[in-house]
Amino acid sequence: MRPERSFATGALRGTLLAVLALAYGCSTLSGLYPARQPKRPEMPSIDRDMQVAAVLADTIQTLQRLAAGSPAEQAEIVTAARQAYERSPGGGAQLRYALTLATLGHASRDAGRARQLLRELAAQPETLAPVERALTLLELAQLDRELGLVGDNERLQALALSDADQEHLAAANRRLQSTSDENARLRRQVEELQAKLDAVVNIERNLTERKSNTEGRKP
Repeated sequence: MRPERSFATGALRGTLLAVLALAYGCSTLSGLYPARQPKRPEMPSIDRDMQVAAVLADTIQTLQRLAAGSPAEQAEIVTAARQAYERSPGGGAQLRYALTLATLGHASRDAGRARQLLRELAAQPETLAPVERALTLLELAQLDRELGLVGDNERLQALALSDADQEHLAAANRRLQSTSDENARLRRQVEELQAKLDAVVNIERNLTERKSNTEGRKP
């Protein structure tokens, strides 16, 4: 697979999925072994967390298809994300459109526009769920780093290169190549973490259904 078609933000999303999976695991254990606390209704919170997890899992699968799909499939995915954002600007729809534009490997990639959308979301954190806010900041940091390196390269290439300039340019190119290599390696981790997240969501759903069935049998 060519470096430019690697899943550039895989490491950050993978890290976020791991944190989310651990959070769900802790929630599951606390439900099985409650501390000495009065019982409180937690179903709305669990439902909300499960909804966010399901949406993020679906989004990551879509971005993986976007990075590796045919031009026709890529155009369809980008169009769907843009139309969803245009129907409902802000919130999750804007985050998903920004992630779509930030993904490498398709003709509609626009890192600058993606960064702009993410900055708007970062300025309005109340429109996002906590895990979505974390993903926004992580993705924004990744784009700032990438665009900063690209800007350094362009400025160096626009100059009459002295020996020192050539050394700086070579160093910047090495950093870019290192980032591409790392993304290719970490893409496999995203798939592993995706499987873990799916498993945790299934466990949470089974526990919820079991609790509902138990309460339904009570006289």
